[in-house]
This record gives sequence, structure tokens and C-alpha cells, in this order.
Amino acid sequence: MYYHASRRPGIRMLEPHVSNHGVPLIYFSDRRENVLPYLSNAVAKYCRETGFAHEGPWTKWASYGFTPDGRLRLEEYYPNATEETYRGVSGYIYRVSRIIPTADDIQIPHAFATAQQVAVKGCEFIPDAYEAILEAERLGLIEIARYERLAASPEFMAWNRETILREYRQSADRPDYRHFLRGKFDFIEE
Repeated sequence: MYYHASRRPGIRMLEPHVSNHGVPLIYFSDRRENVLPYLSNAVAKYCRETGFAHEGPWTKWASYGFTPDGRLRLEEYYPNATEETYRGVSGYIYRVSRIIPTADDIQIPHAFATAQQVAVKGCEFIPDAYEAILEAERLGLIEIARYERLAASPEFMAWNRETILREYRQSADRPDYRHFLRGKFDFIEE
């Protein structure tokens, strides 16, 4: 079984769309819990909540990685990031039984992509993505590296500051992303 998350209801046929990589693909995971983070985009959610007008595609915020044993690991780079991003967000997890993977290796554990449309075999409504993520954490399926724990490390704080400042400098053409970064990281100065 393969899983795909979307905020859109009623999808019967998943269609490839242009991704961050500029290629029309559909992304899946063979682990249901690994698609939960795709139910919300922190940048788009923050911009909408603060009234920031934006036309065009939203910049993606993907603050996750994987544990040595292959479990998804959400990482909070600012306080309460997981709750702020996912609480109150609903969506759908679509299931498909078979895909024809692309020849390209996307190098993400348990992830697959296809350039071909895929018929949906089932759908699960997720009323609150945050609660679903917390449940996956309770079951040991994912790990959440909370900001308070990460912030106790001077190495992490130095890396976080350097990374965010570099991201800000390199995003002059993405006003939505800059708005989000300024709102979440008070050390950014114009």
C-alpha cells in the first residue's frame, strides 16, 4: 500500500503536478505516518494567518529528517513549530495499491514517486493533523525533536541561526518565505 496526503477532498485519480524539483510527479510513502507532514505547509499557513497576500506557488517548509532506524523525525526550528503548523488543519490520506515508480531515485526513506496518474483505492479523513502526528509519536512511529530540547544545544542554536540567515539571504525572489522567516526568527534584520 502507498499513501499520499492532500488537503483536497474527493480525489479519485491522483495526477502528477510540478513539484519543487520542476518535474510533474506524485509522491508517496509506504508508511502512512510519513505523509502526515504534507497536510500543512508552515509558510502558507503563517502567511494566510497574518494576511500576507501572495500569488503563485507557496515555498515549502520541510523541517524533517529521519532517525537512524528510518522513522520520520520532525524538527522544530522555532518554539511550538509542530503545533502551530498542524493544529486545526484537516486533510485526507489517499491510499493506492500500486504505482509505477520513476527511474529516478529520490533518496528519501520509504518515499516513492511516479510520473503517471494513479487510481485511488481508499481515503482516510484526518480531522486534525496535529492530533494525528501526536498519536503517531505516542505509537513510536515518528519522533518529534522539540525546540526546547534542541535549543539546549549551543551547536544547534548556532547552526539554526546560520542556516536561517543564509535561507533569508538566498530567498529574495520568494516574498512568502521571507515573510515567514521574519515572523518566526526574531534575529533576522532587514
